Order: sequence, then structure tokens, then C-alpha cells
Amino acid sequence: MAAVSVANAFRRDRVGVLSLAVVGFFVLLAVAAPLITAVYGRNPTEHYGQTETGLLSPEGLPVLPNGGMSAGHWFGIEPGLGRDVFAQLLYGIRTSLLIALVSAAVVAVTGVVVGVTVGYLSGLVDRAFTFVCNVLLAFPALLLLLTLGPVIQTRFVGPGENEPAWMQFTVLVLVFSAFGWVPLAMVLRTVVRSLREREFVESARALGADRRHIVFRELLPNVWAPVLVHVTLAVPALVTAEAALSFLGVGISEPIPDWGRMISRGAEVFYDDPTYMVFPGASLFVFVLAFNLLGDAVRDALDPHAVR
Repeated sequence: MAAVSVANAFRRDRVGVLSLAVVGFFVLLAVAAPLITAVYGRNPTEHYGQTETGLLSPEGLPVLPNGGMSAGHWFGIEPGLGRDVFAQLLYGIRTSLLIALVSAAVVAVTGVVVGVTVGYLSGLVDRAFTFVCNVLLAFPALLLLLTLGPVIQTRFVGPGENEPAWMQFTVLVLVFSAFGWVPLAMVLRTVVRSLREREFVESARALGADRRHIVFRELLPNVWAPVLVHVTLAVPALVTAEAALSFLGVGISEPIPDWGRMISRGAEVFYDDPTYMVFPGASLFVFVLAFNLLGDAVRDALDPHAVR
């Protein structure tokens, strides 16, 4: 019944339903990117400025107006390399979503395990948890991400070699997860500390239930709402963080398509070809805005005191 009431409350939120549709559309594009590009006849890595004559000027700029938009290249081509912008956008969604969703999943699992455990045990464990959280919250996560790239490049990758794609993804996921679980764990600790004194938990103890039963059967089913809200709001933040790092040159590197790097390249050629920045910038804006609005709608639907 609770799930039905939440679903009904969400359906009454028109902004939330529209945001869900937009997010679903982006996810569908990401999943179907190989099929779409196969039908489209373009891929995100081929340099069409070299294989097709008349697309780029001697200066490397698209010859056709609006960034080279045509029937063969719907969103134009990249200045300099001549790669198809539409194909890059599709695969850029996959890059951002993969990193964000995997990081959010690791954050959710870590935050639930740590937050529920600390909230239930309290005492010395709680004091140690508070100290670790204060250290991690004070640590400059962006600085760590900026310095990890060159360190890994010199330590694990040979001179002149490109960092493997799996290594780039793994580093981003690990760093995002290492700092991202703290807010969720702190919220769940507070929730569990209030729940462990409730009547249903006391009844379970009186009936002889052990800690495992209390945690998995009594506490965990009552913390899914803040976890869902946190994950829904964390994904767009992770997408933005990943794009920002690629913009700064320490995120996902060539030749993997990435929105942040496209925006960085667009900033370099903005005065000569402003169209190239429009599509990745608008895509990132719409996706993050829709996901944030979806997170707000989910939070309102799960809040029993929200004004309907």
C-alpha cells in the first residue's frame, strides 16, 4: 500500500513525470547508441574530415554553415579532426552514465553498510566513524582527482602509451566512491539511531531476535527511501563532476567520446565555430536538470509531510 501511494503521489507531479521521461530518453539513447550509429552510418572515432573531401577548410574548420550540419552529419563535425558530433554525443552519454551509475551503486552499497552498522552499534564505532567522516569531508577531492591522473600515467603506463580505458573508468569510480559514501552514511546513521529505539525493534529484541535479524528484517526495509533519494540526486552530480574533470584534461581521454572534453574543445574554437559547443553543452544541461528535477520529485513523493 505504501508503494502504491508513493507511485500515485509521483504520478500527480507533472514535472517529475516529464523529468522521468527525459531521463529515460537519454538512457535509451545511451543503450541504443551502437544501433543508432549503425543505422545513421557514422561512428564517433572516424575522422570524416580526412575521408570525405570538402568538409573542412585548410584551417580545420567546417566548410558548411552551422558547424558543418548536413544530411550526412546531422549535428555537424568536430573542428580539426572532423568527427561526427551526433555520434560523439550518443557515446558521450554512455561514458557519463556508466561512470555515474557505477559510482552511485558503490556509494549506495558502502553508505548503507557503514551507515546502518554505525547507527546500530553506536559507541566507540560511532566516534571512529565521525572522525573518518570529518577527515574525508575536509580532504580536497578535486585536488586528488587532478593529481591522480599524472601519477597513474607515470606509474602504470609506459612512455608514449595511452592510459587504458578500463583504468580511466576505474580511477574515476574509485575516487568518486571513496568520498561519495560519507553523506549517505551520515544520514543513515541518524535514521537508524532513531529507528533502533522504536517499538517494532524493541518487540523483535523481546522475542529473541538476533542482530542479523534486526538489521536485515527490521532496519534495512525502513531506510530505502533516503537511499533512493540520495542516489537519484547523486547521479547528476557525478555526471557533472566527470564532465568537469574531462574539461580540465584529467578525466576520460581520447579517443573515448566524452561531453566534458567536447565542451573543452568547443571553448577553444568558440569564436570560429560556436555551434560545436552548443550540442554537448545543451545535452549536459538538459540531462542534469531533468535528473535533478526527478530527484526532487522522488523526494517529495517519499516525504509523507510534503504538501500535495
